[in-house]
Amino acid sequence: MKLVITTPVRVAVEAEGLRSLRAEDASGWFGIRPGHADFMTVLCPSVVSWRDAGEQERFCAVLGGVLTVRGGGVVEIATRQAFVGDDLDSLGGELTAAEAAAREARSLARTDSIRLEAAALRHLQNYLQGGRA
Repeated sequence: MKLVITTPVRVAVEAEGLRSLRAEDASGWFGIRPGHADFMTVLCPSVVSWRDAGEQERFCAVLGGVLTVRGGGVVEIATRQAFVGDDLDSLGGELTAAEAAAREARSLARTDSIRLEAAALRHLQNYLQGGRA
């Protein structure tokens, strides 16, 4: 089986020779093996895991996305963000760092939005006061 996990800016995973894959959607955890029927589902934010031909387990945390199975041998996942790791501990560290960065970006965006709104209100107030005089 072949696995391709993509984000809007990169191909996060491209692996061949998979023996199995495990993912989660709204109905719960499910597994896919070679020969699986064509399938499409919306993934929850979760960790996708798979085993290769050498029985090595790999992981990829996805922040939601769409999983498709085509021809019983190609699994494709499109997601906004993907974090790949060989063990769950290292993956947890990456997720924690990514969440902190996202929190900081949201905070900066909120601050910029408040500044823009305040400037617009000041400009409107100046315009209205100048129009009365």
